[in-house]
Amino acid sequence: MTGGEVARLIDHTLLRPEATRQDIEILCREALDFTFANVCVNPTWVRLAARLLDGSGVGVCAVVGFPLGATIARVKAYEAREAIAEGAREIDMVINIGALKSGDHDAVQGDIEAVTASCREGSALSKAIIEVALLTGDEKIAACTLAKSAGADFVKTSTGFGSGGATTADVALIRRVVGPQMGIKAAGGIRDLAALKAMVAAGATRIGTSAGVRIVRESNEKGRTP
Repeated sequence: MTGGEVARLIDHTLLRPEATRQDIEILCREALDFTFANVCVNPTWVRLAARLLDGSGVGVCAVVGFPLGATIARVKAYEAREAIAEGAREIDMVINIGALKSGDHDAVQGDIEAVTASCREGSALSKAIIEVALLTGDEKIAACTLAKSAGADFVKTSTGFGSGGATTADVALIRRVVGPQMGIKAAGGIRDLAALKAMVAAGATRIGTSAGVRIVRESNEKGRTP
């Protein structure tokens, strides 16, 4: 896998609440330099990122209902519409984890559908973040099934703000549940090339990480090694 191929798998991510305008500008410059798939930012930074990346081929991904997923569904839908209007082309929404763990599958599916509808209206991709570290095996299966039924384009493993991140076992489970066509974004704790490759081998089609520059440089260095 070349450095360029690695870069196109990565959503270059900065979601820390203390991130400044300068931090976002640096993130976007790095995304341009390395040609990542997207930058992934909080909604307040979408307009700036979209302006800085305009015409580059690097997209803007915004998080919605982040990081807890406990926002009312119609508020998530509104947040998604606003982010898309500001320039986001992908939306990563956190599902209603409490409803899932309560067994209220109708509420979970409705929650996801509210956001996927906004994404379809705005020609944006949708990703449902299920926060695997908080779920049992049966709950992970249910979350993936509901995300697929609700029309999400991807299942995403984690926010990166929970008690744990992506594992290859979880990615493989998600792939078995959603089948070959749906996207899987592995996120949380992916900090080197070996971890990225392991996630891809398990079935991930996108990687969310704040270590994208380091990972691509590692890939380039390995490519130059005789």
